[in-house]
Amino acid sequence: MTTSLLITGGAGYIGSHALVEFLAAGHRPIVVDNFVNSSPEVLRRVEMLSGKRVEWHQGDVRDAALLERIFAGARESGAPVDAVVHFAGLKAVGESVAQPLVYHDNNVNGSIVLLQAMEKAGVSRIVFSSSATVYGEPLTLPYTESHPLAPTNPYGNTKAMVEAILADWCRAKAGRTAINLRYFNPIGAHESGRIGESPRGTPNNLFPFITQVAVGKRDKLTVFGDDYPTPDGTGVRDYLHVSDLAVGHVKAVEYARGGEYGWMALNLGTGKGTSVLDLIRTFEAVTGLSIPYEVVARRPGDVAQMWADAGAASQVLGWRAARSLEEMCRDGWGWQSGNPDGYTS
Repeated sequence: MTTSLLITGGAGYIGSHALVEFLAAGHRPIVVDNFVNSSPEVLRRVEMLSGKRVEWHQGDVRDAALLERIFAGARESGAPVDAVVHFAGLKAVGESVAQPLVYHDNNVNGSIVLLQAMEKAGVSRIVFSSSATVYGEPLTLPYTESHPLAPTNPYGNTKAMVEAILADWCRAKAGRTAINLRYFNPIGAHESGRIGESPRGTPNNLFPFITQVAVGKRDKLTVFGDDYPTPDGTGVRDYLHVSDLAVGHVKAVEYARGGEYGWMALNLGTGKGTSVLDLIRTFEAVTGLSIPYEVVARRPGDVAQMWADAGAASQVLGWRAARSLEEMCRDGWGWQSGNPDGYTS
């Protein structure tokens, strides 16, 4: 029987790269996205890259009637949805501190509405876009999935809450599967340069800030703190290529379709930490460009260093990050240089 895959937030940065990989693997995705932080142009480019039509619906995951229509339409077409990949949600840490209720409504309430629609449609498998922010300050490094969860901001709290809801949902009825993928720091872009990260306004993450400086949209990069207890004093993170992360979702869905596994959490990262200055230097070496930067005070809530133990993802899913930091920088610059204004170029 042909089946479909519902992808919420499928036009976003990570969602769009996952969509390319799902199409390449022969899946039939249906996208729902409200385009608050994305654009329909993303989906047109995915169609060009894949040579396949993408079914998509503009709307919010909090719209229960829309979700009911999508599930019913897929069933009537002869390709019912049998798994959901849930990317939709807000993701800016600073914004979450200023607007916690907005984040809880979007991320937590949106997930509840989605699960209710899944129950009504008889769908029992979900892959959830979680985050390493659920861990908070590291008690030990690298982070393993057994590390205590102690988020330091509302965004991280919403991810931890949805994980807890999914655990309760799985316990409530046999046969349900929820795979929580805890991302570390995805950067880069599709190697074609046709899709990539296109933040609206000031970027919240380091790498798009670097590329915007490189393309001339910003004068200099701001480095938050050079007095951390790290080799060069700047923060250390586990950067992974967004296309590697996307492949992890394909493997998670295929694993979920293979049985009834209940709730599980898996880290997706390279297992290697890279400092802010190391990332800048690598980008400069790959592109031949100079990135001016200014060091300012630390940001509240930032941890000194974090990187993943991704052994469980390797063992369970057969997934490993394959692309190097140099490839991340090359592909990220390929996207930004060809699309200086993102999807409005």
